[in-house]
Amino acid sequence: MTSILLIIFLVFILLLLFFYSKRNRGLAQKTTISTPYVPFLKEQEFNPDISTDNWDLHKLRLDKFRRSQYKGLTFFVNSENRIYYLSEEGDKVYC
Repeated sequence: MTSILLIIFLVFILLLLFFYSKRNRGLAQKTTISTPYVPFLKEQEFNPDISTDNWDLHKLRLDKFRRSQYKGLTFFVNSENRIYYLSEEGDKVYC
């Protein structure tokens, strides 16, 4: 008689552990980690103030807006179609 009660008790404990772990696994799946915001290529194309690492996009924006940020540095095109950026002292540095 005691062996039957012991088996029932063990089965009950196993069922509780199974449902408890299943519930916790479901909570972990609902947690999402958001990625840093990366602007879409179209948004980058129409906004020269967004920094890009894409050389072709940078040249396109220089032609269209006459300024563009490339790798964190803003480049400009003057009236003679020369490309320059401003140094920390405010001097124009031509490329």
